[in-house]
Amino acid sequence: MKHEAPKRPIRVGLISLGCAKNLVDAEIMLGSLMKDGVEITNDATQADVVIVNTCSFIDSAQEESVDTILESAQVREANNRGQGLIVSGCLPQRFRDELPKLLPEVDAFMGIDQVSQVTEIVQKAMAHRAERLASQPAKKPERAKSKEKIVNRFAELDKTGAEKHDHEEGLRGTDKFGKTRMVIAPSQLAPAAPLVDVNVRPNYIQDFGTPRFRLTPKHFAYVKIAEGCNHPCSFCIIPRMRGTHRSRGQSDIVQEVRQLVADGVKEINLISQDTTYYGLDLRPERTGSIASPEKFNAAAKALPVNATTLCTLIRELNTVPGDFWIRLLYTHPAHWTDELIQTIAQSPKVARYIDMPLQHIDHNMLERMRRETTQQYIVDLVRKIRAGIPGIALRTTFIVGFPGETEEYFETLLKFIRETRFERLGVFTYSQEEGTRAGKMEGQLPDKLRKKRRDLAMAEQHKVAVAVSESFVGRTMKVLVESEASAKDLNKANVQSWEHGLIRNNANASLPGNRNYLVARGEADAPDIDGRVYIRGKLPVSEFAQVKIIGHTDYDLIAEPA
Repeated sequence: MKHEAPKRPIRVGLISLGCAKNLVDAEIMLGSLMKDGVEITNDATQADVVIVNTCSFIDSAQEESVDTILESAQVREANNRGQGLIVSGCLPQRFRDELPKLLPEVDAFMGIDQVSQVTEIVQKAMAHRAERLASQPAKKPERAKSKEKIVNRFAELDKTGAEKHDHEEGLRGTDKFGKTRMVIAPSQLAPAAPLVDVNVRPNYIQDFGTPRFRLTPKHFAYVKIAEGCNHPCSFCIIPRMRGTHRSRGQSDIVQEVRQLVADGVKEINLISQDTTYYGLDLRPERTGSIASPEKFNAAAKALPVNATTLCTLIRELNTVPGDFWIRLLYTHPAHWTDELIQTIAQSPKVARYIDMPLQHIDHNMLERMRRETTQQYIVDLVRKIRAGIPGIALRTTFIVGFPGETEEYFETLLKFIRETRFERLGVFTYSQEEGTRAGKMEGQLPDKLRKKRRDLAMAEQHKVAVAVSESFVGRTMKVLVESEASAKDLNKANVQSWEHGLIRNNANASLPGNRNYLVARGEADAPDIDGRVYIRGKLPVSEFAQVKIIGHTDYDLIAEPA
């Protein structure tokens, strides 16, 4: 009797681009695939299917996504022509109807709502690829030409899509807003037509039972507490791609955090498009938008005693047994309340760190950006947060070169940076997105001026950052040890220059014979975006430790075990 050799599992490779929220979606896809017996591989040439999880926030992110898709198609052409190619994430959400024409190399496009259905889509992509190869010869994509054509077409599509989005914004607060429809292009219509499985207005939100394979190191994790956004910011496309704000249940989040802490996670990073809005969409009989500070505070005060909010979530997470940090990312200035400040101050497990993108400070620019906050409101809020939460480190981001930004408005921003002395700060040049209100505004500034203003703003922050780093020298602080430092880490941080400076300033000092360093982060340092603490010595990795700060570079600290 002849026995057939058992078939091996399907192999899938995944490339995830963009933010931490996108990373969580990628983790859910991997978890779902592994639960269904799919094998994950880091070698794209050995994969039966490659998934590119895309970002489409700004033009440069779109270009990176298109680059990655076309590179994946080229690798397939050279090494494994039978391989399926799937594109997921924000790019299909933004251009779902046109992508099959612009990227014929792709076998399937899937939206945000389909992340837990990825195994079925993988199987369909494999079948589609086999059908395509059987019916017609595959063409090698012309990468440079294809990319230019695709990116230009995106801009054209956004011009027409903006008017449709403006109409959708007018439906906020009504039963019609947020309804979804499914766009399907079945492969049987034509061998060359890929599968498109995308909800026009996403409504998916994960829960604790959703399979997930974490891609972060063992000591920290991202926990998505909500999805979507209700803000009307004139420069942002996210509500069109991610849908309206929708919160997870509090007990579901707490269950996930308990499991992560039990697994050894030392830092829980709470993320969503607007973390401070958490729970307000769950209030009974909600109508209309409450995005402005006045309406938000009024709605928060009118909530029933047992209503879910970010404050109730923080208080319950603070009771979870274990030694870990809770870090708040992506808070919106319009949605801070006195209760939130008090809650953080009274919750020792919440890291003394606030991520609060302000985007600008000049009142005229805030109005044009539709940020729903004023200059005086922000100044007062920063003062209240610092007074109410001792030792807090504030991180913010600003956009320079926004349409209509005059020299006077920009100088107001520079003055604010000098006076407020943010512990952490990033500056972005404005990116003109055709699908946004700002993309149609008059007064668009040239790229050269935008970049010049970014350099000037970062120069101001550099002075602040050096002074902030200097203030830590001599202090003992708690850090989370991440890994051993590589030569690349040390070169990037300019640690060697610090050591040479130590010798120049101290006749008795000498370079240590042991050049081993560890990379760690303090409470004021979020993963991937903030500074680092470089520890000269040996400590357990993925654990908390007490260190003494003995020096600093421009943005990083140098320490030794305390």
